[in-house]
Amino acid sequence: MHRMLAAASAGSLLALAVVAPASATVLVDDPVVHSAADPSVAIAPIGTHATGTFDESAAEIVAHYAAADRTLVVNAQQGVIDVIDASDPTNPAHLTQIEAAGTAGADGTVIPDGAVANSVTVREDGLAIVAVEAPEKTDPGWLMFVDVTDEEPVPLGAITAGALPDSVVLSPDGGHAVVANEGEPAEDYSVDPEGSVGVLALPDSVAAASQSDYRTADFHAFEDGALSDEVRIYGGREDAGTGTPERPVSENLEPEYSAVIGGRAYTTLQENNAVAITDLATATVEDIVPLETTDLREVAFDVSDRDGVIATENWPVTAFRAPDTIKAVEISGEPHLVTANEGDLRDWDAYSEESRIQDFGSDGLPPLCESVAAGTGMTLAELTAEENLGRITATTADGLSDEGDCYDQIHVSGSRSFSVLAADGTEVFDSGSLFEEITAEAHPDYFNSNHSETNFEGRSDDKGPEPEAIEVGAVGDRTYAFVGFERVSGFAAVDISDPRSPEFVTYVNNRDFTVSAEDEPDRFEEAGDLGPESIEFVTGADAPGASAEADADAMLIVGNEVSGTTTYYTVEDLLADGPTDAPTNHPTKDPTGEPSEQPSEQPSEQPSTQPTDPSGDDEDGQEEQRDDEARDGEDGSLPRTGASVASALGAAGLLVGIGVAATAVARRRT
Repeated sequence: MHRMLAAASAGSLLALAVVAPASATVLVDDPVVHSAADPSVAIAPIGTHATGTFDESAAEIVAHYAAADRTLVVNAQQGVIDVIDASDPTNPAHLTQIEAAGTAGADGTVIPDGAVANSVTVREDGLAIVAVEAPEKTDPGWLMFVDVTDEEPVPLGAITAGALPDSVVLSPDGGHAVVANEGEPAEDYSVDPEGSVGVLALPDSVAAASQSDYRTADFHAFEDGALSDEVRIYGGREDAGTGTPERPVSENLEPEYSAVIGGRAYTTLQENNAVAITDLATATVEDIVPLETTDLREVAFDVSDRDGVIATENWPVTAFRAPDTIKAVEISGEPHLVTANEGDLRDWDAYSEESRIQDFGSDGLPPLCESVAAGTGMTLAELTAEENLGRITATTADGLSDEGDCYDQIHVSGSRSFSVLAADGTEVFDSGSLFEEITAEAHPDYFNSNHSETNFEGRSDDKGPEPEAIEVGAVGDRTYAFVGFERVSGFAAVDISDPRSPEFVTYVNNRDFTVSAEDEPDRFEEAGDLGPESIEFVTGADAPGASAEADADAMLIVGNEVSGTTTYYTVEDLLADGPTDAPTNHPTKDPTGEPSEQPSEQPSEQPSTQPTDPSGDDEDGQEEQRDDEARDGEDGSLPRTGASVASALGAAGLLVGIGVAATAVARRRT
């Protein structure tokens, strides 16, 4: 689903508008930092730019123009691109805005008021490309070209793209731009545009491309049974009862985000749980590869926001990977892809696939089959209780029995993980439950918190930490993936130098959980960064000027859509001078052995952790301990490959957790 949550009308005929600086903000006093033993990098926030706008998508996609130390940020709330002076990243300052309205298209059209910037990328010579959504999202959008080399950006023109151009990226050589035209339906399904991948040949100079340089890679070749049955095709106009499309597959496929390597674009089809592979030379979709699923019988999830404890356990559920962001990287001479497996379900006025498990069997929806509970040690009624599976959001589009009278399988969207893929789309690694394990250790009192408000387990019944943003970059001789969690709001650095066996390195969260922004809107800026939407890696040579003073080997720039902040982080290579103590809360021990591949016989134990009060002041005392006594005094072992929490706990951890386990098991049997 495309990134804009809400956007005000651009409302101006000017292409550029200088605005007053946004409200100032400061970094939180005690950001969460949680690292593995002997981490290879240390990451620290050093500066933030704030729009002063809460929960309106005011800072989404970021792109950095290194030659001028400027960061371009999609501000969907205003439908513009904010330009930030990052020459001093400890004190980034707003310079101006780039508006699309009024820009002339190569075909004679003019981008109208109400058009919205969705994505931005910038070439190293200063040619910026903005993906612009039409006021009516089902109409064709535009790619706008801007010269950002001067102090005042100069709009150069635009070309017409497909419906809802949601993201735009560059090829490594800067010769092509690739746009994912998502083609979402209208709320009433009166229109459902075809999704497509746009391939644009760019000029060598800082200039606008022509309309003839743009080619559409469509999905027509995959109609009439030419597509794998494992690619999800569902919820089109036929299901909505609004018509019979001529090309149902092309309307159903919804491109989300692209990465380019080796002359090919790899585009996530999020709702379809697939990746499209497009040849740039011919602008032809060569293949659509179905992605793997996660079997929760083998990978543990926390699935309830009503049980009052951290309980990552195994369940009779299958999770679609359904990635949002995808990035490409060469490792040891071989191309690889990494995906952030956020998950997304269709939920429109005329058609919705979303339902909580406890609502199956009501309002005309078939119930779950009794066979779903087989092997769980619970009756179906116990399994679907609120403290178990009852609250999790599932899809009604998959899992119906052959007879059609009940659902014999449960499917959810989003595997709460990141994956590494080979260039042919086959999976070589998935992180499983790693991210829930990390965040359970890092801030157990706020496990699976939402972004807009602070809570405990507020997102366990949906997508957990919700990995959405992902970036790749090399620091020293190691290659890393940086994965941002939209809901809990931090991000993790994972060493992917061995793509078949990545290792968790560190987790950073510039958030003060003691401030609940939704409950205290006047204090929302004190909460820090909320809802990371994108991450930009900047090499040490290209990092903003003041980063040298901070001994940065690289930098990260993170756009946070809920807090409306753009935050700059230094990345320090701790291997450059040998092992170094990195800042860490509750250092994570190295695993003592390979995690089991088999599903656990018993429910997984609660992670052994030491609760951290970010304020240093427990205002609520011991009012809701959530079994803190069972967590005190132990550092939980963290498997770096993302297996069940229980497989990583040592004997001591099991002893302190046995009381919690007994309580949890008793609850689940009653």
